[in-house]
Amino acid sequence: MPLILVSGYPSSGKTFRSNQLVEHFQAKIQASSEAHISRLSVVLINDQTLGLSRDVYREARSEKDARAAEYSAVKRALGRDTIVIADGLNYIKGFRYQLYCEAKAVQTPTHTEKVHVGTPIEECRKINEKLLKEPGPDGGYQDDIFENLVYRYEEPNGMTRWDSPLFTVPFEDATPPFENIWKALIGTEGVLKKVQPNQATVMKPAAESDYLYELDKTTQEVLNTIMEWQKDHVGEVGGQVSVGGDQVDLPASAVSLPQLQRIRRQFISLNRQHNLAKTRIHASFVEYLNSSFA
Repeated sequence: MPLILVSGYPSSGKTFRSNQLVEHFQAKIQASSEAHISRLSVVLINDQTLGLSRDVYREARSEKDARAAEYSAVKRALGRDTIVIADGLNYIKGFRYQLYCEAKAVQTPTHTEKVHVGTPIEECRKINEKLLKEPGPDGGYQDDIFENLVYRYEEPNGMTRWDSPLFTVPFEDATPPFENIWKALIGTEGVLKKVQPNQATVMKPAAESDYLYELDKTTQEVLNTIMEWQKDHVGEVGGQVSVGGDQVDLPASAVSLPQLQRIRRQFISLNRQHNLAKTRIHASFVEYLNSSFA
């Protein structure tokens, strides 16, 4: 079954919404007489179930370890008869894409759904202040951590395939759109949707001998072209760079080499095992760059 990624600003009510989804799905499953629905189970994964405190988001290393813990827990829980709800910040586009690939590799219907908890920042601040006054490790975030996470949050975009279908839950709504989410999970009239494997999610029996070399070489060449373009257009912001027949749409601010290298490492990590055809590496990396810049 699909993976449901819950995202939103810190202290936006993600866990509250996730628990609402868990209760609704469990009631649906228990009330169903259809075998393919009654055998389903629901798994909730969040900082509390993983034993993570709010302070892990203070340092880059501990935050990276926290994401790795969530990724591993989601990967273990994914299955054809399991609805996995990942209740976390999930604020990095590249991390959401990584989880999308894992869900699709299991060949689950819909792969992933995104539930964006649309609580305004000011409301989140008020909620966080109240939570900070509560005892225990599961309260609010310290002010500096809260502001940093808000600043770095990359809102889901329903136009990208790994952020769709996207359901936004306004702060004022009493519940998420249960029925719409359930239909996207199960399909029309309870008929499970089929998923077709593709090159991005099916392991090849044997990798081409120079695949990793081509992956490294091609992605570095794309970065070199972008850096050369920026050297020749000093002071300009944005712009379109032609890279071997493909087009990179640069953001409105200059992109540094460390930023590009970080995106490149993410792409290589995602595709080190899910082997692309060598002819697709270039176009796929350009597409990944454009989605990261969007």
